[in-house]
Amino acid sequence: MVDESLLNEIREMREKGATEPSSVLKLFEVAKQLSTESEDRKEEIEDMDTVAVQLVMNDIDFKWWVKMGEGSFEYGEGEIEFTGSLLTSQENWRGMLGGEIDATSLYMGGDLIIEG
Repeated sequence: MVDESLLNEIREMREKGATEPSSVLKLFEVAKQLSTESEDRKEEIEDMDTVAVQLVMNDIDFKWWVKMGEGSFEYGEGEIEFTGSLLTSQENWRGMLGGEIDATSLYMGGDLIIEG
C-alpha cells in the first residue's frame, strides 16, 4: 500500500507548489510503491524490456532518472546511461506534473526536448 504520509506531502506540494526540484522524486516513490500493489502492474513491469530515461530541468541543471522493466522499478537523482531523455525547464516540469501544462504543446513549441 502507498505510504499515506507521502501522499499527503504530494497533495500539499500540489496545493502550495514544490520548493525543491528534488521533490519530484517523491512522485516516483509513489509510482514505485504502486508498481508492487497489483499483480497486473507487476506482470507489466516484468514483461517490459528495461527502459532507462534521463530527465533534466535544463534551466537549473537538475537531473534525475527512471529505469523500469524486467520486474524492476528504480529512480534516482543524477545521471544514468539511458535509452531516452526529456529536457525542459523547472517551470514546465512543475506544470506537466501538476496537470497544468500539456506535454504535447510544449514539445510542439520547442519547450520540451525528447531524445532517443
